[in-house]
Amino acid sequence: MDNNKLAELLFSDIEKTPADFEAKYPKRSLPRTACVTRFAPSPTGFLHIGGLFAAFVGERTAKKSGGVFYLRIEDTDKKREVENGVGAIIKGLADFGITIDEGMLGETESIGEYGPYMQSKRKEIYQTYCKDLVKRGLAYPCFCTAEELEKIRKAQEENKQNPGYYGEFAKCRNLSFEEIEANIKNGKPYVVRLKSQGDENRRIKFDDAIKGEIEMPENVQDIVLLKTDGIPTYHFAHAVDDHLMRTTDVIRGDEWISSAPIHLQLFEVLGFDAPRYAHISPIMKEDAETGGKRKLSKRKDPEAAVSYYHEAGYPKEAVLEYLLTIANSNFEEWRAENPNAKREDFDFKLSNMSKAGALFDLMKLNDISKNYICTLSKEEVYERTLDWASAYNKDFAEILKNNKEYALRIFGIERGNEKPRKDIAKWEDTVEYTKYFFEKPENFEWQDNLSKEDMIEILTEYKNVYDKSETQEEWFPKVREMAERLGYAKAPKIYKKNPDDFKGHVGDVASVIRVAVTGRRNTPDLYEIIQVLGYDEFTERIDRAISLLK
Repeated sequence: MDNNKLAELLFSDIEKTPADFEAKYPKRSLPRTACVTRFAPSPTGFLHIGGLFAAFVGERTAKKSGGVFYLRIEDTDKKREVENGVGAIIKGLADFGITIDEGMLGETESIGEYGPYMQSKRKEIYQTYCKDLVKRGLAYPCFCTAEELEKIRKAQEENKQNPGYYGEFAKCRNLSFEEIEANIKNGKPYVVRLKSQGDENRRIKFDDAIKGEIEMPENVQDIVLLKTDGIPTYHFAHAVDDHLMRTTDVIRGDEWISSAPIHLQLFEVLGFDAPRYAHISPIMKEDAETGGKRKLSKRKDPEAAVSYYHEAGYPKEAVLEYLLTIANSNFEEWRAENPNAKREDFDFKLSNMSKAGALFDLMKLNDISKNYICTLSKEEVYERTLDWASAYNKDFAEILKNNKEYALRIFGIERGNEKPRKDIAKWEDTVEYTKYFFEKPENFEWQDNLSKEDMIEILTEYKNVYDKSETQEEWFPKVREMAERLGYAKAPKIYKKNPDDFKGHVGDVASVIRVAVTGRRNTPDLYEIIQVLGYDEFTERIDRAISLLK
C-alpha cells in the first residue's frame, strides 16, 4: 500500500502539514512550573454545577502557577447543540467571577493567539493531522455500515468477546488501495479510523494528579478519528487541540478515566507530549430515598444548574468560597485562621482534592453565604439586592428604588456590629426579610402562654410608657420595669425557679411587642426596628394589634 497515495486520495484538498500548525502555535513562553488548563464544555444545555466546579479547579490551578486558563467550546456534535448554548456557558462562568485568559467571549467573539477556540472552526487542522497519520500507515478509511457493525457486536456478544472494532473484527483495516479507491468512486460513505498498535496483553500506567497512579489495559480499538462528514470525534479533536493550545494539565470528570488509554495512545502516535491528567470525582448528594449517596442529577436536583444560584441570588464570592471548601478540605481551617485574607491567597492543590467525590451540602453553602453577606455594608447589600431584583423580581426592585433611604436603614439594622446578624443567605431572602417594613403584618405569631387580655394589657401599657427619644441603652430597662409592674419576672431564670409566682418573664413581654410590630417572634433588634419604622407607624401598629386581639 502506497500510504502517500492513499492520503492524497482521502485528503486531496488538504495542502498544509503538521509543521505548519506547529509553527503557527508555538510553545508558550511561560515559567517551567506554569500550568495551562482549559474548560472545554459542549454547548448542549445548561452549565452544571459540576462543570462550574471543574472550571473553577482549572482556573485556580492555572492562576496559582502563573499560567493560563482558557475556554474551548467542543461543538462537534451539532445534533445535541442548543441555541445560545455558548452564551449560557460564558454567562454561567461570568456570573460567578471565573475569568478566562483566552478563549470564547461570546457566540462568535474570542480572545487569544491559539484559536479558533471552537472545534467546528478547526476542521482543516484535524484533517491535516489525520492525513499525516494515513501517510504514516497509522490510520485508514472504514466503509462498514451501521448494520455491519451491529452484526460484529452481536457476534462478539454471543462469543463473550470484548466488544469493538479491532483485530480480526476490523474488516476494513487491510483493504487494498484499489478496493478503497473503488468504494470512494462508488460514493460509499466512510470514517477514518486509527490503526491501533495496542496489545491487549500490555498495560499502561499514568500518574493522575488527584487519584494517584492508575494502571489500565492498553487500547486495542481502531477508534474513529473522523466521522463521515469529516468532523473529528471528541477523542481525536481533544488530543490535537490540547497539544496545539499547549495544555499542560487536563482537568476533567472521572467518567473520562476509561478513555485515558485511547487518549494517551493518540498523543503517542501523533508524536505529542501527553498532558498531565487530573480526574475529578463527581459532586455527590445525600439521597433521602435510599439513605446513600448519588450524583447531583440534572433531572432531579434544581441546584445542579448553575443558573439556580444566580436566580436565587447567592453572591458569587460565597459560591466560590464553598467550591474551595469542597475542593480542598483544608480550606475551611485556613479561612478560620485567615478570616480577612483574599481567597486567591489560599494554596490550592489538586493533590488535596477528594478521590471519592465531595458531598454537596446546600445548608453549608447557606452558612458560608450568610457569613459573607453579614460582612457587607448596608450600601453593598442594597445595591446587590437591587441588581438581583432588577433581573428576577421587578416589583421588589421598584420598591427598593422608590424607598432607597428607608431600605438602607432596614439593611443597616445590626450591621457593622462585632457580631452582626446572619439572616440573609441569598438576595432572594431579602424579599421576606424586609416584608414587614413595607407591609403591615397580616398574620401574628403570638405567645402561646399568654391570654389575649394579657397581651392587650402589655401593648396598652407599653404604648403609654414608650418614649421615642430614649436611647437603646434606656429602652430595655424600661421594658423590664414595665414587665415587673405587670407581674412578670425580670429575667427568664427567675421565672424558671418560681413559675407559679409570675405570668411569664420579660422575654415574653418583649415578644408580644415584637409580634405586634412585625408579626414575627424572630427578628433583628426590636429597638432598631422601631426606630426605622418611626413613631407614627409604630404606634399605629400597636393600636392595630390591640384592635385585632379584641
